[in-house]
Formats: sequence, C-alpha cells, structure tokens
Amino acid sequence: MMTPADSEWMARALQLAARGLYTTTPNPRVGCVLVKEGMLLADGWHAKAGEPHAEVHALRAAGDKARGATAYVTLEPCSHHGRTPPCADALIAAGVVRVVAAMQDANPLVAGQGLEKLRAAGIAVECGLMDVPARELNAGFIKRMTQGLPLVRSKIAMSLDGRTALRNGASQWITGPAARKDGHHWRARSCAVLTGIETVLADDAQLTVREVETSRQPLRVVLDSQLRMPLTASILQGGNVLVYAAVRETEKIAALEQAGAKVEVLPDSSGRVDVKACLKDLASRGCNEVLVEAGRTLNGSLLEAGLIDELLVYMAPQLLGDAARGMAAMGELVSLAQRVNLAWLDVRQVGPELRLRAQIFK
Repeated sequence: MMTPADSEWMARALQLAARGLYTTTPNPRVGCVLVKEGMLLADGWHAKAGEPHAEVHALRAAGDKARGATAYVTLEPCSHHGRTPPCADALIAAGVVRVVAAMQDANPLVAGQGLEKLRAAGIAVECGLMDVPARELNAGFIKRMTQGLPLVRSKIAMSLDGRTALRNGASQWITGPAARKDGHHWRARSCAVLTGIETVLADDAQLTVREVETSRQPLRVVLDSQLRMPLTASILQGGNVLVYAAVRETEKIAALEQAGAKVEVLPDSSGRVDVKACLKDLASRGCNEVLVEAGRTLNGSLLEAGLIDELLVYMAPQLLGDAARGMAAMGELVSLAQRVNLAWLDVRQVGPELRLRAQIFK
C-alpha cells in the first residue's frame, strides 16, 4: 500500500535522476533514495556509463545502516552484469527490506527480472509509483530498447505565422537570446544533433553546446546524400561528426574522414539517404535522444515518414508573410485525414518567445 510519504521520497529520487540529464547516455537516468523509519539515510544518482549506478552510490553512503531500509528507485534495479555488477544483488546483500520502483526496465536484459530477483530474496517490492515522470525522463532510452530507434525531437524557431526563414533563406535571428540558450539545454541532453547538408551550406552551423555547461558534446550528424560537405565547414572542427551519404565516392569520403568525420553510406531506393536506416544506426550506437535542427525539407521528410516523436517550437511574436519559408515541406494535403495530429506536452514563455512542446500522434 503506497502512502503520501512514498510519493515524496520518489519525487526526491526523480529529482536526483534528473541530475544525469546531460551525462548518462547511453544509460538511463536513475535516482535512488534510502529511507528507514521515516528518515533519509542516503541517496545517489547515476552520472555516467561505466560508473556506479544510483543504488550503489546510495548504499555506499548508507553503509551498514542500509539494513532494514526501503529503497526508492526511479527504474527497476538491474539484474545482469554489464559494465557494473547487478544492483539487485547489491540491494539484497545490503539487507534492504523493501524496494519501491517507479517503472520496470525496458531493457530486455532486465525487463522484470530485477524485481523478481528481489522478491525471491524476500524483499517487498512495489512498482509503478510516479511512473509517468519516470518514463518521461527516459523516453529515449525506452524507445531505443523497445523499438530499436531513438526518440526524435525536432527543434524549430518560427514566427507566429509559421515561417522559419525569409524566401532568400535569411533566418538569423528569428528568436532571441533566451530561446537560443534554452535550445542549447535540449542539445546538451541529446545524444546526437541531426541536420541536413542544406543547413550546413546555408548557415555553416557548428551544432555544439555553447550556452550551457556540459561535460559531453552530442554527436553531430549530417545527412549529405551527394557528399557536398565542404572540407572547411565549421561542423568538422573538433571531430565527433557523423556524415550519412547515399553515394560511395572514395576520395571525398577519405578527405572527410581525414578532416575528422566518420562517413556511412546508407542509400534508399531513390538515391537519397535512408533516414530510417540512419536512425536505426544511431540507436545501435547508443543514441537515446536525437535533436533535429534542420530546414523545411528534412523536417518535411521526417514528418511524412512518421519518424519525429516531438516538436520543440520556439514561436516569436512576429509575422514574416506568405512568401517566407514554412516549417516543413510536406506537399499539399487534400484531406483533413492527412493532417499531422499533435498533443501539447508543455507550453511556456521563454524570453519574448513561446516554447511549444508537442507530441506527434502516430
């Protein structure tokens, strides 16, 4: 039987898990709180793959006092040997008598086995408390584990009339400094930032995190079917760049790789880059969340293919007119049945702009 106190402790565990927002990839973000007789013993959170999990941090801090305690964890304790030993075993060895988990692990190597191991050891186990915020925190990890694809979030800066650039391509800056800084938070939490070659050619974008502190830069990914990437492009500076192409031009590939990029050739039947194959490849590389920062062509292609999960729109209080470019090239819809339906996840003001976050129904 859950109590209000259980919810309070789990809320604390979720706050701890969120500390790993920028750093835990490819692992999930997890927090743990140890409580005995209504008092906090210790807590912990997972910071980085290869380092101790949240439960281990909390147990080490509690020491022998953990015997007889309740552990609140935002994700089912793991039951398998990965880079670190199973957390379920650590909880059992520490003498914890009750475990409250927010959600079952989506990793097929765990998927309920951790909870069963705890129950078999005589520990009282409850699962599902505050599972909605727990799933939100790790939506990308869950999708990668269950579908073999990352969560794809497209960030778009646009005017009130839905325009992202003038007809001549000018777009800097539609939004102000506050919105741009906020966008860098979303870059920092993403495993990869994805764009098209047209954006690189037009803006010479770097796609690095600069406005917020982070110990990890996301992988920078460019879809470049015909390998038009200039060797002088700013995005090539510093490495950590992946280029997907549709043609196997040996000399250009060698030159790009010499410049610090990795090139993968993944063509579709029409001679363009196979975008879904790219996303599957990114998932195989451990990418949980991919942030798209691209123009109307790539956004339209991704929307038509049903590959975008969320839209992150910064709407500026301005009008750019009918001749300006729209947010997504999707062609003409002849029936309302063809429309893309959304559900609002969050709406707030960031500086003078509105930040609209919406989930796409599929």
